[in-house]
Amino acid sequence: MKAKLQQLKKIAARTGLIVTGASAVEAHAATTAPDFSALTSGIDFSTVTTGVLAVAATLITVYVGIKGAKILIGMVRGA
Repeated sequence: MKAKLQQLKKIAARTGLIVTGASAVEAHAATTAPDFSALTSGIDFSTVTTGVLAVAATLITVYVGIKGAKILIGMVRGA
């Protein structure tokens, strides 16, 4: 019985050390923010942004034209 108790104490001590070590690593990981500047510094989205805005402006022009035509047709049909 005493041997089993000693074995249980050893297992509990090892588990305590593992938990303490893991929590220390997690604490360090939680305080250090990831640095993505090396990955994002070479990317330039200015041309993509310009293209997206140009497509949006074209679509807005089409939708405004359609809405204006509907208003004019409504005026002609109405009183």
